[in-house]
Amino acid sequence: MAKRDYYDILGVPKNASEDDIKKAYRKLAMKHHPDRNQGDDAKKSEEKFKEAKEAYEMLSDAQKRAAYDQFGHAGVDPNMGGRGGPGPEGFGGFAEAFGDIFGDIFGAGGAAGARRGGGAQQVYRGSDLSYAMEITLEEAAAGKDTQIRIPSWDACDTCGGTGAKPGTHAKPCATCNGAGTVHMRQGFFSIQQTCPHCRGTGKIIPEPCTTCHGAGKIKRQKTLEVKIPAGINEGMRIRSAGNGEPGTNGGPAGDLYIEIRIKQHEIFERDGDDLHCTVPVGLTTAALGGAIEVPTLSGKAEIDLPEGTQHGKTFRLRGKGIKGIRSSYPGDLYCHVTVETPVKLTEAQRKLLKELDESFRTSGDRHSPNAKSWTDRVRDLFK
Repeated sequence: MAKRDYYDILGVPKNASEDDIKKAYRKLAMKHHPDRNQGDDAKKSEEKFKEAKEAYEMLSDAQKRAAYDQFGHAGVDPNMGGRGGPGPEGFGGFAEAFGDIFGDIFGAGGAAGARRGGGAQQVYRGSDLSYAMEITLEEAAAGKDTQIRIPSWDACDTCGGTGAKPGTHAKPCATCNGAGTVHMRQGFFSIQQTCPHCRGTGKIIPEPCTTCHGAGKIKRQKTLEVKIPAGINEGMRIRSAGNGEPGTNGGPAGDLYIEIRIKQHEIFERDGDDLHCTVPVGLTTAALGGAIEVPTLSGKAEIDLPEGTQHGKTFRLRGKGIKGIRSSYPGDLYCHVTVETPVKLTEAQRKLLKELDESFRTSGDRHSPNAKSWTDRVRDLFK
């Protein structure tokens, strides 16, 4: 059976720090330690304990972790001829004969194991960042210009961006000779990877700057102008190029993605470009009909209720919805009528309703056609 991913076993992301990996392992070790699990679950817990232990041993070692990130389980399996494995000598003269050829292909020389690269330092693009912005439905419909505060990285004033304590200097990494990359031998294959010692920077700082702790940059806050386009919807993202994390070794910065969250509205619900709202109507208004006012995002509108409007009736107001970003015309507003039953009646009102009800009864079923139809269906059901 194939081995599980070490990061999945510990429940940490691939960019997890050493402290995060250690904490995750301790938590699993406490949970699945054989001394704490007896009975039917003992064997299963012991397997999980061993699995977590193996994952921690690999990911807590910088070189093994780098090999695993590059090649997966094959990179840390001694039987595969990787770092710590048997090496190219297991292939005898065949490896020696073809070592220079594959070395030229992958940019390596002929030595086995991890070897120093001779090229330029690796340049890496910065990571993208995400920012959640909450806006109102009105702002989503009309659009807006706003400002947000985001973290930014500026060159450290103390060390001038070098990362070294004033008066000292960074030194080339002894592992990669300042190239930022090393070459790993897989059998007679030589493959380039990021140097695990300097993390691709190509340099080591013996005395880090006390202000930036060797990073050469410090985090600050900056104000960013953001334009929210009219018609934007829930979950859409706005890209702000170059406002993500800075790159490494002069690489380009990542991007900032502003993800839109729309606050729940007191009256309207959005469905694409359409809007829906519930309109409560009194019993007498529904019975007699007449014009009523309803709200829209742009003001008030009127609906002409016909006499005898029933509960659940829907009225459509064309063009009173939202004009989406990619739409050529706005959506519609759907008003759903709810007929309210009177409550907290006075004695006089009760008397009037009883007289009205009696009048309906003596007039036959023409005032309640739905009730008559329903009664007939129930009667047929129990015949």
